[in-house]
Amino acid sequence: MTWTELVTASAPTKGDDPAVSDVRTGEVLSYAAFVRWVTRAAAGLRRNGLLPGDHVLVDVPLGAMLPVAVHAVAWAGGVTVLGNAGKARMMITQRFHDPSAVQVEQVFSFQRAPGTRPFGDLLNAGAVEFGPLVGPAVALDGGRVFDHLQLAGDLRRLSTRLVVGKDDVVVCAVSEPFRGLRVIDLAMMAGAHVVVAHEPSVVGCRVLVQERRATVVVGPYELARKLLGDPLLRVVDERAIVSSLGL
Repeated sequence: MTWTELVTASAPTKGDDPAVSDVRTGEVLSYAAFVRWVTRAAAGLRRNGLLPGDHVLVDVPLGAMLPVAVHAVAWAGGVTVLGNAGKARMMITQRFHDPSAVQVEQVFSFQRAPGTRPFGDLLNAGAVEFGPLVGPAVALDGGRVFDHLQLAGDLRRLSTRLVVGKDDVVVCAVSEPFRGLRVIDLAMMAGAHVVVAHEPSVVGCRVLVQERRATVVVGPYELARKLLGDPLLRVVDERAIVSSLGL
């Protein structure tokens, strides 16, 4: 299986069950919607000129739409560059971008903004049935580039160390986008529901755990340390999510 196929492996059985919920915006992304958006947006990116290996700047906050953007680029054969500056074939943003900071041919935005095209325009070109098996997939600001085999293999290893089940509700209290993306990947691979919090306090996190009946929390060391002690809650230091990638 490819990286994105691993993440969508539970979609056929989960259907309209929630995959990712964003506390900040209230957005809820189902498994079925995730697959539909990713495969159709990939087709739209290709139709608009994206070629295998082309870079796409992705400047989308951690939440329901970040995995959609990243996996659409990956499924189309492009390379996601997480950031808001630089040179690339295209850019996907939440809303605003600085034209002086980027050199791109087209900008697609989840929210309408001057100088951008709606992300929804990408969803009208059919669907890409098969994504790439190999090749670069994600580039980070520090210059690290991860390919499909690395990301898929690491996800498999993570799933054996940090066991998440289909009935789990995972609170993602991570702030860094790539780490958060890996949390979402891991949870969706298992068929769990990810609730993305945004730098919650210890009290805020406890409230969220109660409200969402969460069973797993992934967050910064200090937050994780203070949440330890609940026998019904598994707490994971966010560093464990990317340590095997050398980050």
